[in-house]
Amino acid sequence: MFVDIVKISVRAGDGGNGAVSFHREKYVQAGGPDGGDGGKGGDVVFVADDNSSTLVSFRYKKKFTAENGQSGGVNKRTGKSAPDVVIKVPRGTLVRDSDTGRLVADVSGDEPVVIAKGGKGGKGNMNFANPSRQAPRFAKPGFPGEALKLTLELKLLADVGLVGFPNVGKSSLISVVSAAKPQIANYHFTTLSPVLGMVKTGGIDGGSFVMADIPGLVEGASDGIGLGHAFLRHIERCRLILHIVDVSGCEGREPKADFEKINAELSRFSEELSGRTQIVVANKSDIASPEQIEEFKAFVESSKLPTLNPKLFVISAATKMGLQELLDAVAENLDKLPPVKSYEPEPLSLLELEEIEKKRQAFKIENPDKGYFIIDAPFLAPIIAVADMDDFESLQYLQRVLRSSGIIDALEEAGVCESDTVAIFDFEFEYIR
Repeated sequence: MFVDIVKISVRAGDGGNGAVSFHREKYVQAGGPDGGDGGKGGDVVFVADDNSSTLVSFRYKKKFTAENGQSGGVNKRTGKSAPDVVIKVPRGTLVRDSDTGRLVADVSGDEPVVIAKGGKGGKGNMNFANPSRQAPRFAKPGFPGEALKLTLELKLLADVGLVGFPNVGKSSLISVVSAAKPQIANYHFTTLSPVLGMVKTGGIDGGSFVMADIPGLVEGASDGIGLGHAFLRHIERCRLILHIVDVSGCEGREPKADFEKINAELSRFSEELSGRTQIVVANKSDIASPEQIEEFKAFVESSKLPTLNPKLFVISAATKMGLQELLDAVAENLDKLPPVKSYEPEPLSLLELEEIEKKRQAFKIENPDKGYFIIDAPFLAPIIAVADMDDFESLQYLQRVLRSSGIIDALEEAGVCESDTVAIFDFEFEYIR
C-alpha cells in the first residue's frame, strides 16, 4: 500500500531533576552540598531510509515518546542522559507542524534531523552554594522536552519524472530502461502509486539517474480530480520532466490536445513546476502512421513553451526503438541542471514564539470557596516535586518563582487576603504578604 501523507505526534524526553544531597563520610560531620545535575531527555530524531518508499508504517504507530533523563545523584554525579528516539522515514519526507503548517524539516540528506529536542537536566544543589548560602536544600527540576503534532508528506526524490495521460506507456518505458517492475496492463490507472527506477546511462563513467513513473494524470488533476494532488506533488522535486504522449492515438485520443492539457494542469498546480525543463516523447510510434508522427513533431517543434526541449523524441517502449538516443539526451540535460530540489525549514513566527512562551508559564487561579485559592500551573509540578517544604531556603526559591511568573500578582488581583489558604497540587500554605 502506498501512503504519502500521515499525521503523528512526537514528544521528546524531559530533563532529569537536580539532586539535593550533602557529602557524607566518616569523621565528616557537615559535608558540603554535592547533589548532581539531572541528565538530558532524549531527542526525537528523523533519518532518511532508502529501503522505504512509503509512509504506510505510520498508519499503525502514531505516537513516539523519548525517555526522560535520570535525576542527579550524590557525590556530584550527573544523571544519565536518555537515548534518542530514531524514526526512519523515506528519503524526501517533509515534516510539518500540523497546527501551523510550518515546515520543520526536509529529510532528504544523510544527516539525522532533530525534530523535537529533549529537555535539559536540572541543576543539583551543589550549583547554588555560596558564602551566604552554604547548605542549599533545593535543586532545579529538569526542563520539559518538546512535544509536536506533525504531518509527514512524502515528495519522492527523483531526477526525472514521467508524466502523461493514463495508458500512454510510462510504465512500459521505466520497466525497459531500469530494473523497476511496475504492474503493466491495457487499462487506465493500472499504476496507482509512483514507481522509482535507477537508469544506467551506459557511459564509461558508469553514470545513472533516478526516474519516477507518476500515475497517469487527467484533465482537472490540479483541482484534485482523479489521482490529482495525491501524485502531482511527487513531480515537484524532479529536475527534468519526460512528457509521454501516445502519438498513435490508438485509444481515440488526440496527441496535441493531450500535450496541451497536461501542461495546463502542471501550470495550474505550480508555476515553478511549469518552469521545469521538459522533453516530449512520442511513444507507440511502432503503431503510428508516418503522417501522425510528422504532424505531432511539427506541432512540438513550433511550441512556445520556453522550457521545452524543441526536439521530439520518437520511441517505442514495446520494441525499444529510440530509447538509447532518449537516455543520452536525458543524461546530457541533467548534467546542466541544478540538483534535486530541497526545502529549507521555516523559522518560528513571532506569534508562534509568543504562544510558546505563554504556554510555558501558563496558569489559572480558581477561588471555589471564601479564603481558599487553587493555583493550576503545570509548569510548577516539577518544582513542587523537588522542593523541601521544611527548608526556609527552598521555600524562598519557590516564592521567587511564584513572584517572577506573575502568580503572586494574579492572586492579589483575585482578592487573596492575609492568612487565606493557597493550594498548589497537594501542597497548601497560608498566604502572608
